Amino acid sequence: MKLFYCLLFLISPFAYAQKTVSGKVTDKKGNALPGANVFLKGTYDGTTTDANGTFNFQTSQKDTATLAATYVGYEIFERNIGVKDNATDLSISLEEIANELNTVVITAGAFEASDEKRMAMLKPLDIVTTAGAAADITGAMQFLPGAQRVGEQEGLFVRGGSGLETKVVIDGMIVQNPFFSSLPDVQSRGRFNPFMFKGTSFSTGGYSAQYGQALSSVLLLNTTDKVNNNGLGISLNLANAGLNYDYATKNQSISAVAYYGNLKPLFALVKQNVDWVQAPEFKGSSLTYRLKPTKNGLLKVYGMYSDSHLSMNSSDPLSESGKTRLDLENKNAFFTSTYTDSWKDGRWSLNSGFSYSRNNDNTTLAAFNFDRFDERTQARLVLSRLLSGNNTLLIGAEAHAIRLKNGFGGKYYKLNDRYAAAFVESEIYITRQLAGRIGLRTEYSSLLKDANLAPRLSFAYKTGRYSQFSLAAGQFYQNPDYKYLYTDKNLHYERADHLILNYQIIKNQRTFRIEAFHKNYAQLVREYTGQHFDADPYRFPWGETNNAGKGYASGFDFFWRDQKTIKNFDYWVTYSFVDSKRLFQQFEKSVTPTFISNHNISLIAKKWIEKITTNVSMTYAFTSGRPYYNPNNDKFLADKTAPTHNVNLQASKLQNVLGNLVVFYASVDNILNTKNVFTYRYTPDGKSRYAVGPQSYRSFFVGMQIMLSKKARVTKDDI
Repeated sequence: MKLFYCLLFLISPFAYAQKTVSGKVTDKKGNALPGANVFLKGTYDGTTTDANGTFNFQTSQKDTATLAATYVGYEIFERNIGVKDNATDLSISLEEIANELNTVVITAGAFEASDEKRMAMLKPLDIVTTAGAAADITGAMQFLPGAQRVGEQEGLFVRGGSGLETKVVIDGMIVQNPFFSSLPDVQSRGRFNPFMFKGTSFSTGGYSAQYGQALSSVLLLNTTDKVNNNGLGISLNLANAGLNYDYATKNQSISAVAYYGNLKPLFALVKQNVDWVQAPEFKGSSLTYRLKPTKNGLLKVYGMYSDSHLSMNSSDPLSESGKTRLDLENKNAFFTSTYTDSWKDGRWSLNSGFSYSRNNDNTTLAAFNFDRFDERTQARLVLSRLLSGNNTLLIGAEAHAIRLKNGFGGKYYKLNDRYAAAFVESEIYITRQLAGRIGLRTEYSSLLKDANLAPRLSFAYKTGRYSQFSLAAGQFYQNPDYKYLYTDKNLHYERADHLILNYQIIKNQRTFRIEAFHKNYAQLVREYTGQHFDADPYRFPWGETNNAGKGYASGFDFFWRDQKTIKNFDYWVTYSFVDSKRLFQQFEKSVTPTFISNHNISLIAKKWIEKITTNVSMTYAFTSGRPYYNPNNDKFLADKTAPTHNVNLQASKLQNVLGNLVVFYASVDNILNTKNVFTYRYTPDGKSRYAVGPQSYRSFFVGMQIMLSKKARVTKDDI
């Protein structure tokens, strides 16, 4: 009994020192949150809330302590409280964690894919199964609102912008040569396989301060982090044959591709509008390696090499035969390496990269040499910090070393540019319904000996659980076309100012989106020759130049996609209107450029047929007439081509052959054999003209992919 009293005596001072901590946990609307964890940090003192959201527990802490509360789907709550006496009637209000359904997302001017925080538009599956896109990334982008279809030139034309105003970016690194080498009046396709990429973001304007040197648009491509362990595969079609190999372990994977192609067999079956002396012949390979050295770190290394050769008789009104022979041999190499990592529970993240590209065109036209060479080395570093309330702060810098050479008229022109940029950007969630992105980018070009400062702003307001408005504005700079800088190094940056207003609603696998825009151009290059306009798109400038050019582009886009109403059926409709005029290059006055059509319409439908394991796709594309130069018309660029129409069909079928998975595919472009005309060219005397149209009016393509590994898996979602 004495021992008992002794123990009671020792314990009682601590028992009397116990304090009570009590209160209630609610959300921002005052609704009780039952089952929330409430505790004092650094101790075992705490409890969970009851059905009414109230809590009550004892602590022996003295003076002050940190009270914390956690609840699934809500931000962590922390507050210093005094516990010298009882701490009662405490009120804790938790804020919901941001997610794609309850939080506004800034999307003005951007179509995103495979980014769970944003809207899903086009995935690799969409690109390769869209009839008429020819499994080409930029070809598929032309079916989205804001893009213009220009069939006789390379590049991605967006909202009144030329093909030079759009940059292609892979994992943050600019691609110097995203397209195969251009030919007179023949559209070039992109170099890259859609399945290299897990996500695609097509920005039609107002894009992030992380990117620059693009007056109109950036196409952001993010490579896959890991591949399926599909082993060896064989591809065979009318154009080429190839081998591909994929191997993956837990922390690393490798993908290898090798191919050889010759278009002569295809051209023998499909009538060509081009007079080929030697059909294009090409070969190449690529290798991708991925490694996870740490829990969150990822190293990706990608390298590719290709070379090709072709010869054709291109139209030439100046020659007696009306044609001139062109020979082109191209060698292209591209290497990129990126490393990403995060730490402190994702609060800090790193994105770094290094890339090198080299392209060499040995071109002979009518026995004259027009060789082209370019080389780009670049490095990039981006550091971001996740702040409280889902806010973020991002800072970064990049540096480029560019070398260019161009042969023309027996002379060689050379340029070297050291281009550097720094940027800062922050996303701020002002309320759950209102968010903003504020960015600033500065650039310096050693070639121009000039710097710029470009502010970028975006705001979005959520009008409902599935709908929102977005607004974006900013300034965008770009170096003039290098062909002008060869002869005049006193030129300055060209500039475009963007203003975009967007409304969208995404619900039940249906997307409605409408966007209005205005783009003001300034400091565009003008050339003064003192002679009549020269419509040759491949001419080399020789007149005096300055930055006195200007212009504008205004319009709106409409997009509707439905993947829900009919089982295994997906369709979308796009319409784009643009009104644009420019005073630039050799233009005599402010008019609509030749690469702009006022109206573009696309209808795309896809159906998966379960019984025969086949995916069928059909597209219809309408493009209104574009201006062309008629030397016999006193009104400059007043003539227009007829509208173009194109109906395309594609089918892909899964089949098991001798225990191997095989994907058969076939496509027919321009089923109706419409004689579309893109533009007209005139002889120097203006007495005759010829039409420039597609490489072939109606064409077809068939092939198959064979997977020899038992581990290979293909479903309807892969074709």
